[in-house]
Amino acid sequence: MPNLLLILFLLNLSIFLLHEMDAIRRSEWRLFIVLKDMEDSKAYQVFTGIHLFLYVIILSLLFSTYQTITFWVLDIFFITHTILHLLFERHPRNGFKNSFSRAIIYPMGILAAIHLFFLINV
Repeated sequence: MPNLLLILFLLNLSIFLLHEMDAIRRSEWRLFIVLKDMEDSKAYQVFTGIHLFLYVIILSLLFSTYQTITFWVLDIFFITHTILHLLFERHPRNGFKNSFSRAIIYPMGILAAIHLFFLINV
C-alpha cells in the first residue's frame, strides 16, 4: 500500500504543477490583491518568480527526512487551494471557468483528501 500512496501523491503533485502552468495561461495573478493592479507583464514576472520559491520549498520538503509530515502539509495545501478556487468561482477575473481548468483543479483537492485519509488510516 505505501507504494500506491506514493504514486497517488506524485500524481497529485503533477496535477498541481499542471494547474500552475494553466494558472500562468489564465493570468491567475489578476485574482490576487497585490498583483491585480500591476501591469500584466510585471505581474506575470512576479507571479512566476513566486513560483520558483514555492517549487523550491515543495521539493526541499519532499527530499527532507520528514516526508510523512510533508505529505500531510502538501495534502492540506492542495485541499485548501481547491477550496479557494471554489470560493472564487464567480469572481469576474477568474479565468478558470472552463472544463479543462476545472478538470485539473477539483480532482487535485479530491485526490489530496483521499491520500490524506489513507495516510492517516494506514
